[in-house]
Amino acid sequence: MRQRLPRLSGHEVIEILDRKFGFTVRRQRGSHVVLAKHVEGKKIVTIVPLHPELKPGTLLGVLELAGITREEFLKAYEEDC
Repeated sequence: MRQRLPRLSGHEVIEILDRKFGFTVRRQRGSHVVLAKHVEGKKIVTIVPLHPELKPGTLLGVLELAGITREEFLKAYEEDC
């Protein structure tokens, strides 16, 4: 059975993407933060809303844009705790 995604704030997700996956904050417009990183000549961009708690579907959308699997994120989150 799949492990449930943790309930995290936008700030917490940004911290994990920064520390564990090498993303950096590029800009912010309102309550949405754009993060990016360069891998093999490609620019990967994702957008994180600064909500107090991200819904699981929103978090999965952020991870999909970032090219990170659910399992990779859960492993990074568990190492961070």
